[in-house]
Amino acid sequence: MSIADIVGLVGVAAYLSAYGLLQVGILKVEDGRYALLNGAGAVAILYSLIFDFNLPSFITQTAWLILTIIGYARSRSKRRSSPGSGR
Repeated sequence: MSIADIVGLVGVAAYLSAYGLLQVGILKVEDGRYALLNGAGAVAILYSLIFDFNLPSFITQTAWLILTIIGYARSRSKRRSSPGSGR
């Protein structure tokens, strides 16, 4: 197993951890850790695709990363503008 494969598997573990922790109620969608796990998963899998390219997977991972960034930015924006947020 190559380093790229190991990095890709770490990405899969990050995705599954984010989803699992969300489903059991430990994380919420608005939690920055959820976005971090999703973003890290996408980046790790994209890294692995450098060494064994697959176009459908590349498109999926790129879209996942972009949507994660958008969701994280929206969540932070809502927290900053909500009353009682201390800002």
